[in-house]
Amino acid sequence: MSAGHILAIDQGTTSTRAMLFSVTGHCDIVAQQELQQHYPADGWVEHDPEEIWQAVVNVCRQVLAQAAQKGIQVTGIGITNQRETTVVWDRTTSEPVYHAIVWQDRRTADFCHDLRRAGHEEQVTRATGLLLDPYFSATKLRWILDQVPGAQARAEAGELAFGTIDSFLLWRLTGGRVHATDVTNASRTMLYNIHQLQWDAALLALLQIPVAVLPQVKDCADDFGTTDPELFGTALRIGGVAGDQQAAAIGQGCIDAGMIKSTYGTGCFMLLNTGKEACSSQHRLLTTIAYRINGDTRYALEGSIFVAGAAIQWLRDELKLIRKTKDIEELVAALPSNRGVYMVPAFTGLGAPHWDPHARGAIFGLTRDTGIAEIARATLESVGYQTVDLMTAMKKDVATGSWTLRVDGGMAANDWFLQFLADLLDMPVERPDNTETTALGAAWLAAVQLGLLPSLSAAAKNWRCAARFSSEIKENDRTELLRGWQAAVSRVASERA
Repeated sequence: MSAGHILAIDQGTTSTRAMLFSVTGHCDIVAQQELQQHYPADGWVEHDPEEIWQAVVNVCRQVLAQAAQKGIQVTGIGITNQRETTVVWDRTTSEPVYHAIVWQDRRTADFCHDLRRAGHEEQVTRATGLLLDPYFSATKLRWILDQVPGAQARAEAGELAFGTIDSFLLWRLTGGRVHATDVTNASRTMLYNIHQLQWDAALLALLQIPVAVLPQVKDCADDFGTTDPELFGTALRIGGVAGDQQAAAIGQGCIDAGMIKSTYGTGCFMLLNTGKEACSSQHRLLTTIAYRINGDTRYALEGSIFVAGAAIQWLRDELKLIRKTKDIEELVAALPSNRGVYMVPAFTGLGAPHWDPHARGAIFGLTRDTGIAEIARATLESVGYQTVDLMTAMKKDVATGSWTLRVDGGMAANDWFLQFLADLLDMPVERPDNTETTALGAAWLAAVQLGLLPSLSAAAKNWRCAARFSSEIKENDRTELLRGWQAAVSRVASERA
């Protein structure tokens, strides 16, 4: 019987997966279940927490059953999750009081605007490294406590619990024994002081958030309890938790200062490890916690794009322009250029460095001969252009870095896209042999906590480059492409940005 395997739970925006990893990073078994998206109003995005929970149980049971058949011993569990998505539940019944409000949700944009006008953004940024934006958990939590009858009073009485998805899963997995989160998820709530490493009393007072509703904050590799034996037939130790983007950075081996990765999933998230320094951005990027192990905290600069792979999904599901997501590479590669067509996928506003929640998507440059291929290519290119916006801001904030971009996520399988990315960025783009870096990062954290690996440095030595892309276009061509993008973005900007 083989030993030393970790079950990684990857609860994402569009699906829930369970994956079984060896300590070297080899993935042996995968189970996946798609997640329904709910759009109750313009700019609102919700998930059903019960559906998420049932999906987690289902995929874990599938993987564990296959592991048993293969004689693979599972040592413990690591969890990674969509960040900022907010759940409030009853501590007695464990039932959510409202749907999970997803990170993409914009319903609190006006509230954030009012707080900004009142002069509170500097206070928020100084403590949390974040900006006043509906992206983060705090105003979503405030909305639930305001809108659900009696919720504020029940929260103050200690009857309700708040958490991001990792906290909700920990609660359910441990049978209500553990109400906790890790520092990376806490750092995305807009309530956690990333310098003092504790919930920020002034921000809690500003937003009238009761302390009693908050989870305990732990290191990323820590004791998060054991699963209820009735769930999986045995009690499994939970040893690692990290938000999806920090987990992906760990899975990419970006554990040292100067290393940078970008994950292309539903959205796109670029993290630059800044080491022990919490670098304050002057270009509207976020300062966040990269990870903390044994009390040693490392920080990162982050740029967040709200729509990346979701734009390709939109082409497939709403416009019906492609049958399968993978069809887009062949479709766009046949075109010599985008013929002046630009698509700005601001379906839920624009993220970094624009931070415009009121912007909306648009396609520019349409002519009579514009067809499916041109629109598809402009959609794919939009993700590259948004990446350039992030990288430009990062280079202004940080003078030195590796300036080699490690990429992962579903879109990283597209060679055409990665070549376009390298052309725009004028820097090397590397794809690892294992692109499931988000789940892998969670597995490695658990492996460190459970004694299967001595350190993250030891884990990172298993990273291998599978493909490397370098720029192949002229500077004038790059400049012209970017000028067209900047003009398109300026046309969707709202007056309230």
